[in-house]
Amino acid sequence: MQLSTLDWWVLCVYGVTALSVGLAFASRAGRGTEDYFLAGRSMPWWLLGTSMVATTFSTDTPNLVTDLVRTGGVSQNWIWWAFVITGMCTVFFYAKLWRRSGVLTDIGFYELRYSGKSAAFLRGFRAIYLGVFFNVIIMATVTLAAIKIGGVLLGADKYTVVLIAGTATVIYSATSGLWGVLATDLMLFIISMIGALAAAFYALQLPEVGGLSGLMSNPIVTDKLSLFPDFSEPSTAIAIFIVPIAVQWWSTWYPGAEPGGGGYTAQRMLAAKDEKHALKATLWFNLAHYALRPWPWILVALASLIVYPSLADLQAAFPNIDPSVVRNDLAYPAMLIFLPHGLLGLVVASLAAAYMSTISTHLNWGASYIVNDVYRRFVDPDQNEKYYVRIARISTIILTILSSFVALQLENAMQAFHILLQIGAGTGLVFLLRWFWWRVNTWSEISAMVISFLVAVYLTFLHTRLGFNPLDPSVALVGGVTITTVGWLAVTFITPPVDTDTLQSFYQKIRPIGNGWQPITDHINDSDIPDSDASGELTAGLILWFLGCVVVYGTLLGTGLLLYGQLLQGALGLSVATIAGWKMFNIIPQVGFLSQVK
Repeated sequence: MQLSTLDWWVLCVYGVTALSVGLAFASRAGRGTEDYFLAGRSMPWWLLGTSMVATTFSTDTPNLVTDLVRTGGVSQNWIWWAFVITGMCTVFFYAKLWRRSGVLTDIGFYELRYSGKSAAFLRGFRAIYLGVFFNVIIMATVTLAAIKIGGVLLGADKYTVVLIAGTATVIYSATSGLWGVLATDLMLFIISMIGALAAAFYALQLPEVGGLSGLMSNPIVTDKLSLFPDFSEPSTAIAIFIVPIAVQWWSTWYPGAEPGGGGYTAQRMLAAKDEKHALKATLWFNLAHYALRPWPWILVALASLIVYPSLADLQAAFPNIDPSVVRNDLAYPAMLIFLPHGLLGLVVASLAAAYMSTISTHLNWGASYIVNDVYRRFVDPDQNEKYYVRIARISTIILTILSSFVALQLENAMQAFHILLQIGAGTGLVFLLRWFWWRVNTWSEISAMVISFLVAVYLTFLHTRLGFNPLDPSVALVGGVTITTVGWLAVTFITPPVDTDTLQSFYQKIRPIGNGWQPITDHINDSDIPDSDASGELTAGLILWFLGCVVVYGTLLGTGLLLYGQLLQGALGLSVATIAGWKMFNIIPQVGFLSQVK
């Protein structure tokens, strides 16, 4: 598929605009690490929330959704829809605590919550583990999607795509810091949404699809439409619904859906003006990510089943594509060739925008760990702010090179998705409890990471090589969660707690609710603890958590039912979501914000 001159003009205008907006903030970002990584802690909720949405609106996301729909139907999306529960828990219990902590990165939390050499080790190890290892895999997955899109729409080989996409993104990421990332993300999100809606509209207009009604009545598609799995097939229901809803949301660490918040979501909370903006930013992110965006991707995925029923049809349609990357996730970019010229350029620009927004965030986030939690903390702690900004820019370039290399080794988005879930299996609970239970210590976190990693290595690479039959991903996940959770809890109780002074200092700064800190608060003078309605905050938080989930799921499922032509059920779902949303916004003031800003 070749772009026309008009398409290239559209794409060029987008590229020049995005780079110009980002580079305009270069001097502001260069003032110091707080500006480079947190935009001066002065950002409003709507910009931070939109930036989080833009980051998760990556080139690999519609590809992953297409893979899920083509292989297992719409209900297969519950493996990521279940993270709504995680997200809403973060909104109403953790967002304000992150902003209250005042740390520069979420890894800096470790020497606020724990003490001694083990805390310092955990901080450095976790920074490398997440900022480099995990981060490189995530960016490689995004780059793999760009490779497939470039191959289908531009006829470019994977090396050319990696070189051009990586170079363009690293230029403005390295120079403008979070200021530039946030400014461009707003524009990138708008372009990406327009592109996704346009792709869905023109997919439905194809003669073989026959519009929305033709799509929904096509026999190739009808068995893929169910919003829930078939519970008469327990193995399928357990894998794609029961395990995600009952286990996965609280037990696994996954980028953008970390239990208790973390990574770039925590970075956005830390960059907020205050606690209220941190909460509202995270709320807007979860509403937009789960309730507003999935259906355009799903419609394109369903239409692709009619146009390209099998992988053989995809390979035949694009004979010049490397056969190693012809998987079901290739069907999404394959559907874009039917767009008219001009609009095709805009959609390609939207995919480029999705790529740039995600990669730029991960580069800035990863560099923040390398600079603040490794280099500045352990290597060279006495330099000026501009020196550390230079180190951040060098780190950004190195991360780009590493992720590009790994991207060339991957084949499909699902491959990386399951690897990341398995590696993080069982670690989620420790991230939730460390804020609310005094007994969690550094060895709790270290053991959780080590055990989950070793289990993942065994299940992913060694299990079958030792002659055992492959495990279903859901079985492997539950097994990993069980082993890791039992392991870190055992380690917690056989190792000494954090020293009392550190725990008291943490409690007085963060002021978590609940009874998990009672052994510590018993030794704090009552006059040092501000009066608060802890039971009221907890009750309000639990109600808001439930209502937030109802809003998202009601909107998500109600929209789907309307598209399916089930108007009454769809209207009911949206009505329930509206009522829950109205009640939610009335209760939010009760969650207990503090007046501090910095």
